[in-house]
Amino acid sequence: MPAHEHESDTTTDPLARERAHLAASRSALRAMREDAQALDIRDVTANWVNAAVLQTQIDDRIKSLADLAHAPLFFGRLDYLHPVGAERAEGASGGAARSSSAEGGRREGEQFYIGRRHVHDAAGDPMVIDWRAPVSQPFYRASKQDPQDVGQRRRFGYTGGELTAYEDEHLTDPTEAAQTSKLLQAEIERPRVGPMRDIVATIQPEQDEIVRSGLGGTVCVQGGPGTGKTAVGLHRVAYLLYAHRERLARTGTLVIGPNRSFLHYIEQVLPALGELEVKQATVDDLVAAGIEVRGTDSAAAAVVKGDARMAEVLRRALRSHVTLPTEPVMVVRGSRRWRVPAYELEEIVTELLARDMRYGAAHEALPQRIAHSVLVRMEEAGEAPDDRVQNAVARNPAVKAAVKAIWPAVEPAKLVLRLLIDAEFLATHAQGLLTEDEQKAILWTKQVRSVKSAKWSAADAVLIDEASDLVARTHSLGHVVLDEAQDLSPMQYRAVGRRCTTGSATVLGDLAQGTTPWSTESWAQALHHLGKSDAVVEELTAGFRVPREVIAYASRLLPVISPGLTAVESVRESPGSLEVREVGDPAELDAAVLAACEESLTREGSIGLIAADARIPALADALAAAGHAYLSPGEETTAGSRLTLVPASLAKGLEYDYVVLDEPAAVVDGEPDERTGLRRLYVALTRAVSGLTVVHAAGVPGELL
Repeated sequence: MPAHEHESDTTTDPLARERAHLAASRSALRAMREDAQALDIRDVTANWVNAAVLQTQIDDRIKSLADLAHAPLFFGRLDYLHPVGAERAEGASGGAARSSSAEGGRREGEQFYIGRRHVHDAAGDPMVIDWRAPVSQPFYRASKQDPQDVGQRRRFGYTGGELTAYEDEHLTDPTEAAQTSKLLQAEIERPRVGPMRDIVATIQPEQDEIVRSGLGGTVCVQGGPGTGKTAVGLHRVAYLLYAHRERLARTGTLVIGPNRSFLHYIEQVLPALGELEVKQATVDDLVAAGIEVRGTDSAAAAVVKGDARMAEVLRRALRSHVTLPTEPVMVVRGSRRWRVPAYELEEIVTELLARDMRYGAAHEALPQRIAHSVLVRMEEAGEAPDDRVQNAVARNPAVKAAVKAIWPAVEPAKLVLRLLIDAEFLATHAQGLLTEDEQKAILWTKQVRSVKSAKWSAADAVLIDEASDLVARTHSLGHVVLDEAQDLSPMQYRAVGRRCTTGSATVLGDLAQGTTPWSTESWAQALHHLGKSDAVVEELTAGFRVPREVIAYASRLLPVISPGLTAVESVRESPGSLEVREVGDPAELDAAVLAACEESLTREGSIGLIAADARIPALADALAAAGHAYLSPGEETTAGSRLTLVPASLAKGLEYDYVVLDEPAAVVDGEPDERTGLRRLYVALTRAVSGLTVVHAAGVPGELL
């Protein structure tokens, strides 16, 4: 399967013809954008609201039609053996790039150019088909064993945006042996400079199955370092938006990541695929509405606050505000008095409690139920009250006073605050759920006067979010992607699950990379707390990013940090990609680390210097003294600024061409327990794409020997 490069005869040269098709496709895309910019909506909208909505849609389309210089318009071509049915060819984009026969007249069929978005010419004939259309699927899944009616698959190679090579696979030719695509391998190994990029040209068959799975079900992807799980999740969003655009436009989509640095790193992937409207957030962003997080918890307190038992504590505490009535309600209207006896009020309240409604919904329903009882008495007395009378009775001072006494309004933050400062209140509602020691762990030692003056922690914000949902139902989205999911507490899973109760989710993570005291032990547990116990769990074990030598070294930790988990098998052989350097004198450690960074900077691509959080200030000073500028995690690398100083606590989800790891023992010692420390080390060891240099003076942990 040789790659063909730099041929020049425009009449017979296949590369020249492909370049001509690329130029024509780019010209057609510019025309599509100009047509959108030229649209005049002044005479087609009924009012300014419609005009604003339509203009927003047009603006979004104009943005989506941008020709991105760093993203080739198409990256492959399929030559089918037989004509493709219209339904399969058109998909949701409305068409596919095709010609009447394959190149050179070798076979009857059609050609399809596959790219990041649909492009058509002035006549409406498509020139590039969207990678998400049904007809594009064989580009990712066809093989010699299952050609799927594809005679030839062509991949294109680009240099600086210019089409410079192509490579053909003849899937039905028995004389041609199956080989690894050199262009595919080169794309996977292309240096990482800038934010995360899409993998649309390199999606593997097992990844494509997850990407194209249906909207109706939740999918959980267990994937080790370098298996592409994050990219798979993002491409799944793009696919679902393509296949179910109208539905998801109504219900919304959300990508949840572990921190802002990570979200900044991945934020360009979906726009490059033409999807501009997907929101991104951290779990803290979701639950922090209305309060300011200024405090921190001890690990023991955070574990208890994150435990699912706290949901029942909150439910009990909230329901304790309901008091069964002992007095009747007397409603005065004009010269008449209408009495609802206490036993009837008790029946109403008992029924509302039994229905297990949201607390706030029941609070709103109670005055209407009392008013209905009054109207029944009015009708029995010969009156003919209507809905207006019932609403008036519900607003009667006597009814309002009764509701306030029986089912008072409760502010979620005040409820949580009382649990955290009132030992007796907490003990009452945590009885049989939390031990005395657990209750002491979460009680605040200092009294707080108000919600605003409280120093809320991130775990407190999750508790308030839970209480808010007990009062009023949280709005559900159509689809949520949750990345690095292994690090969430049960209460955080519940918070995310509330955002997709009527929708579906894509859950991404690696149990071996769980580095919080509350990280999940199994996906079954996590999915239960998420409310998606019926989710399908898929495992990705083929590694495409981390070199084989590096992942094998890191995987020595797996028997300790995650027994039974399948190790990643890297498809990339890169001899010399791992080097472990011992420094005899600890005083020379900083100099040795700088030397390793300087060596890495002589190579092409990004460099990450990863160290224990406590070591970051010293290394920052050493870099500055040596005249080396450096970036912080999440800042975009450029050709002139390629070195990033990364605290180990922020390394998860990031990747660099070359990684220098400072003092692995310090990374382990920086965590509250050995297992968490070794998991943090596993994360740090697996951030490299091309090479890893480990520099140590204190010796490496025994598990790596």
